[in-house]
Amino acid sequence: SPHILAQTPATVGGHPTAMPDRQHPNILVTGTPGVGKTTFCEAVAEATTRVRHLEVSKLVKEKKLYKEWDDEMACSIFDEDMLCDELENCMEEGGCVIDFHSSGFLPEHWFDLIVVLRAETAVLYDRLERRHYPEAKIKQNVEAEIFQMCLDEAREAFGESDVQIWEVQHDSQEQLEEAVQRVRQFAENFKPA
Repeated sequence: SPHILAQTPATVGGHPTAMPDRQHPNILVTGTPGVGKTTFCEAVAEATTRVRHLEVSKLVKEKKLYKEWDDEMACSIFDEDMLCDELENCMEEGGCVIDFHSSGFLPEHWFDLIVVLRAETAVLYDRLERRHYPEAKIKQNVEAEIFQMCLDEAREAFGESDVQIWEVQHDSQEQLEEAVQRVRQFAENFKPA
């Protein structure tokens, strides 16, 4: 009789490449530090019961998901594998809206929508100054926004997948509220694949 081999899911970096059907969407909100990712995600999570907010930079600090520290920029250099391992269960369950400035290392099958927040450089500069960032860090982040590095990274990582990528301007409360409603509608209308 023929041997039947059990099929196991394909993996990338030890992580499955296909997720089970989720009842609620996973949304990635990315962008340069200071564009308002956390504020935006908190507003989305308040606007719909279909998602909960997971602030990745806070998770990296709390769970020590890094192996190096950059003294000059006063920030951790996160470990991609440690972070993916930590996020995997949440992503499988669905209903997560996560915010992080980096997206290229995240598996595309984890997400149903990518939102790239943008901000005018003067607005961004003021926000980062209010956070008391060192001048070098402010300059680096403003330049990253000018050269749309987070948008390009998201397009490179997710551009050939079925995941929608929305570029959203966030300079004002009105823009925030309008974008939150668009994402709320997306979450409310989400149907598993």
